[in-house]
Amino acid sequence: MPDKLPININDLLRQRTVEGERIEYKAGWNPDPILRTICAFANDFANLGGGYVVIGQDCDDNGQPIFPPVGLTVDRLDRIQQELLAHCQLIQPPYFPMLSVEVVEGRHLIVLWVPGGQTRPYKVPTSVTARHKNWHYYVRRYTSTVEAKGEVEQELLSLTAKVPFDDRFRQAARIGDLSPRLMQEFLAEVGSDLADDAPALSPEALGRQMNVVGGAAEAPMPKNVGLLFFNEAPERFFPGTQIDVLWFPDGAGGDRFEEKTFKGPLGRMTREALDYIQRNYLAQTVTKHPQRAEAERAWNFPYAAIEEAVVNAVYHRAYDEREPIEVRIDRAELVVLSFPGPDRSIKLADLQAGRAVSRRYRNRRIGEFLKELELTEGRATGIPKILKVMAANGSPPPVFESDDERTSFVIRLPVHASAKVTTPEFTDQVTDQVTDQVLSLLRLAAGGEHSRRSLQEALGLKHPPHFREAYLQPAVAAGLLAMTLPNQPTSRLQRYRLTVKGQALLALTAATRP
Repeated sequence: MPDKLPININDLLRQRTVEGERIEYKAGWNPDPILRTICAFANDFANLGGGYVVIGQDCDDNGQPIFPPVGLTVDRLDRIQQELLAHCQLIQPPYFPMLSVEVVEGRHLIVLWVPGGQTRPYKVPTSVTARHKNWHYYVRRYTSTVEAKGEVEQELLSLTAKVPFDDRFRQAARIGDLSPRLMQEFLAEVGSDLADDAPALSPEALGRQMNVVGGAAEAPMPKNVGLLFFNEAPERFFPGTQIDVLWFPDGAGGDRFEEKTFKGPLGRMTREALDYIQRNYLAQTVTKHPQRAEAERAWNFPYAAIEEAVVNAVYHRAYDEREPIEVRIDRAELVVLSFPGPDRSIKLADLQAGRAVSRRYRNRRIGEFLKELELTEGRATGIPKILKVMAANGSPPPVFESDDERTSFVIRLPVHASAKVTTPEFTDQVTDQVTDQVLSLLRLAAGGEHSRRSLQEALGLKHPPHFREAYLQPAVAAGLLAMTLPNQPTSRLQRYRLTVKGQALLALTAATRP
């Protein structure tokens, strides 16, 4: 609950800054009509910015407040707040207005500030105290709260999911949390006509022009996308907003690793992480052939593919989840991990083939800003470009992974074959850690997906415990085999497939055989 309202209480009651249709006066505490009005303001059907409910203030027949107010006795204030909290839990989905206790002309009032909800539409029981409850949607019609019916209800329902997370208001933030300098720098970089006028505008006016500020005139609020791009420390509002770059000199299963974390506004954070990777982990191999005039040149990881993979993670990750983007690099592959996974409408087989055509973007506004910064095209071209760039570099094809619940998304970029074979440290490392039993299992698993039983029978083994302990579990633990259902390890549908790291190991052992 806030310590005070975003506007002066006297201005509110005298309607100097708020239209009358956005204020509801209640002389006393009556839960049913008050909850219906809260529901209506939260639905914000006309996009006016929600409204206010003033409890303890009566009004005349024209809707004008009468002074002095009726007021509420001090001994009732706590009880009303407790009952209000209990009743608001009946709103579906959950919604709680912001409450402030105010004193006007010596009388106590409870003022509820009800901004438009971020997960509308909302519904509430007709009677919050009835044993058998009937839920209905409510909207504001001029100065009245009415039940949404017919076409109004259908239109209200159509608002569902039309406010993506990045375009929602951040009620815990203030306009001062947006940096005018960062906004002006962005406008100058993208060549916007607004850049020349920006220094003369107030932060609120500039934010509204850039559509990163919204809400009512008396209570403007930054949008999430504004805080992500135009605040020096967006992780204060969205924990986990960072890119972690990890280097494993001994492989992902080794004890050593180096970590570098990048934070800050999304555009800057993305560029700094990409520049760091390019400077420290990209190398070109030149191969000369006696029968050709030109030498072959190949990168261990092509930069354009890394750029697409990292920007894809920045674009499509969920910023309401406290999970950073991870870029994990070892001598076999570069892996970009983000949360959550792609939309369920996208099949992983289509991703692998570069045929993903879904238009349901998780963060439309973030995509707009990334496109302006020329970090993405925003037309579902990222995955096809990764496939094209990897093929042009002569690299193995990338691998795209997610689970059935689409809780995460993994893009694996295998290292170029020339870089793998000519890296003695990696060769010694992987071959020293893998037994002959595991190698024999990997050779069998090289073609497609296999059940435990089929692999065990192909090896001629009769005892499942021995097969698991000596073959299967070491291969999975080393990241050489992967389960198709990692969240359901005992499922009868479980299958095992060779990972990129497993493929690299087989290639190495084949190349080093006498």
